[in-house]
Amino acid sequence: APRSRSPKSSTTSDGDGQTRIVRVTHPFHPWSGREFLFLSVGHNWGEDRVFFLDDDGVKHSLPLGWTDAASVDVFVALATGRSPFRVDDLIVLADLVVRLSRAADEDV
Repeated sequence: APRSRSPKSSTTSDGDGQTRIVRVTHPFHPWSGREFLFLSVGHNWGEDRVFFLDDDGVKHSLPLGWTDAASVDVFVALATGRSPFRVDDLIVLADLVVRLSRAADEDV
């Protein structure tokens, strides 16, 4: 399946040679708001992930969308907090509910 957005370049510095920092933006992640040394963006485990180093130099990764390295989602920008769900996510949820309902009916 084609990806909906392209990750940013997987370089370790901005165009001016400065070290890149990545911030965790997911509101429920324990590291929300923390900044780390950006390493790269790669496609692992079926999704785009950001790789970074913590304060101890240990390499970690998080989904791209959980950081400020992700492109701004157009829907999120336009909704400005008025809708907690994206249409694509609701479609996936509806499909899951249908599959679970069918599985439950087969078990009866």
